[in-house]
Amino acid sequence: MDKKIDLQKSVFEICTQYPEVIDILYQLGFTEITKQTAMQTAGCVMTLLNGAKIKGIDLKLIVEALQKAGFEVEGYVDRQALLKSYIQRLNEGEDLESVRADFVHNFKEVDASEIMQAEQEMIMSGVPYWEVQQLCDVHSALFHGATRQEKIDQAEQAVEDSLHHQKADTLIAIPGHPLSTFALENVYIDKLLEKAQEQIENAKETLELLNQLRDISIHYAKKGDLLYPLLKVRYGISGPSDVMWGVDDEIRDQLRRLAKNPTMDADWKETYLNTIQRAQEMIYKENNILFPLCAENFTKDEWEQIYKDSLGYEPCLMDTIPVWEEARTKQGEMKLQDQEIILPSGHMNPKQLQALLNTIPMEISFVDEQNINRYFNEGYKLFKRPNMAIDREVFSCHPPKIEPMVRKIIDDFRNGRKDSVDVWMEKMGKTLLVRYMAIRDANGDYVGTGEFVQEMDFAKEHFLKQTK
Repeated sequence: MDKKIDLQKSVFEICTQYPEVIDILYQLGFTEITKQTAMQTAGCVMTLLNGAKIKGIDLKLIVEALQKAGFEVEGYVDRQALLKSYIQRLNEGEDLESVRADFVHNFKEVDASEIMQAEQEMIMSGVPYWEVQQLCDVHSALFHGATRQEKIDQAEQAVEDSLHHQKADTLIAIPGHPLSTFALENVYIDKLLEKAQEQIENAKETLELLNQLRDISIHYAKKGDLLYPLLKVRYGISGPSDVMWGVDDEIRDQLRRLAKNPTMDADWKETYLNTIQRAQEMIYKENNILFPLCAENFTKDEWEQIYKDSLGYEPCLMDTIPVWEEARTKQGEMKLQDQEIILPSGHMNPKQLQALLNTIPMEISFVDEQNINRYFNEGYKLFKRPNMAIDREVFSCHPPKIEPMVRKIIDDFRNGRKDSVDVWMEKMGKTLLVRYMAIRDANGDYVGTGEFVQEMDFAKEHFLKQTK
């Protein structure tokens, strides 16, 4: 009689029928399996499928070990082979809905992050990412409830026991944390998408909502700049970068095309509703795949850098970007290390820094908080600055008629009345912009004044050409 093991049966039942399996599973990492108490409690309710997930053991290794020992294994699905078959069927022109139906049948009990892992393995094995990207539309089967509440219930059920998701929830609960802000943006995006579906027959309302929906591009841009590359380059998790990123671009481009040509006919509405659906499905994938992956892998220092970088983007469907107080008050420090100047935003050696400052196409001067000249960049200057002026008071470098103006500018900067002053002038036949700027530290305290002189003839010539 053939020895058969059904992965859906409990570990206790399998090991009672085939005691030799105990040693096989112990060697694979089921270290509690030799304890009678554990077998009679958790073992009675835990299947090998669930046990592999909880223990973090590759199910394929378990199946191979059992097969090597002479067992026929039932209930095992080669996910990569199935996903590849779905791609092949789509490439051959099969209807998307029929592929979705098979996906639901074979993957309804599988966690979304496991599917993403299988897709990543496909990419690593040489399957082109643009082919794997086709599966993103098949993924919507994970979100196939007939009602909104069913969708929510399914999403919650799929992740309720996931440790990765618990870590994501912990970070999302921190006000202003990047993951909290991403999740909050998804709440606003989801409400807007739902409203857009309801107002599809109202042309004016639809166009207004479409223009608001294009703010999704900010959310997607932040993912593309701050999350995907870090996952791929530092942690080797390429699935989201190569698959989800491409879908982001497709959704964003489709919204742009819809806004550019708002015919409002039947085909336009069908495309519009399809794009809304894809954006809703992307929210699900972010909440249940991308965010948990980031929460599991990113360090606190990386999250703090993501927060600081995120401040350079416009708010997405919000008035302001929420503040992460802990990261806001943590200031980066400059230091010298291994012949490099380490700054909060990067590092260079002195040679590189000097070359960079001398290459910037403007004349740069820095006056410290005591009104002393501390730095001029090198090279030819329309406003002559002899190095002999370094360490002298800045007022000594200006003729008497100009000195009162210089004193007024610096006094306004020092006392917070102004942050910059622009002066346009002609000198030696050239149009110049002289910009004086208050230099402040991370706390907003005045540390000096910068003067930046830039020739603007190139801009004048450019705009003159545009008007001809």
